[in-house]
Amino acid sequence: MDGIVAISGGASGIGLATAEAALAAGASVAIADRDPAALARATMTLDGPRTTTRMLDVTHEDAVLAWMEQLEGVRGCVTSAGMSGVTPALETPAAQFRQILDVNVTGSFLVAQAAARRMVAAGQGGSIVLIASVSGLSGMKDRVAYSASKAAVINLAAAMAVDLAPHGIRVNAVCPGPVETPMVRQLHDNATRAAWHARVPLARYAQPEEIAQVVLFLLDPARSGYLTGQPIPVDGGFSTAGLMP
Repeated sequence: MDGIVAISGGASGIGLATAEAALAAGASVAIADRDPAALARATMTLDGPRTTTRMLDVTHEDAVLAWMEQLEGVRGCVTSAGMSGVTPALETPAAQFRQILDVNVTGSFLVAQAAARRMVAAGQGGSIVLIASVSGLSGMKDRVAYSASKAAVINLAAAMAVDLAPHGIRVNAVCPGPVETPMVRQLHDNATRAAWHARVPLARYAQPEEIAQVVLFLLDPARSGYLTGQPIPVDGGFSTAGLMP
């Protein structure tokens, strides 16, 4: 791979695993994250001439634009920054609902839009991968805000794919099932883990590196050059499972 892959939420979880995979594939990476401790650890892990890091809140438009304007040769973009919440629908405060949508939907849009503008200006096309979730494909108990936000991200990818196709820019959404990330480890108790294991045919959580390899496939025009506008479930069979034993 050539050029720069810009990754929001790149300091941990799927974002960090994607940065490591992109570096191994020969790309340069620019990671941004709002968690200073995670960013410091990632800086040590990814230290090298092909890596840049930056503190960033993806909901701040001017900050997103400033980050992207410093990057020359952006050929890939991954929007991995996100947040979740486990609250029943009848108990979800409007403020929490708005915050989750602001980070997951508006933040993904701002980063993807800024990256797309850089790609259009360079005239070389590119690939944008939005990290959605199987929660955007199915109703999830106690996750009304998160599910709504990830459904919006899936449709965001489809709409942007249509608008950006004339510029040679592909946009897809990856929809992971349960993944062993810091956010998931914080939110999933033993009962939640048991429920996922019972419903996922492969009966386990994914590792971030497994999701990263699918993202890398979508970033690479040699392997996915005719694929755009699609939600790609990477969920151990959860979204298509029928009768389970």
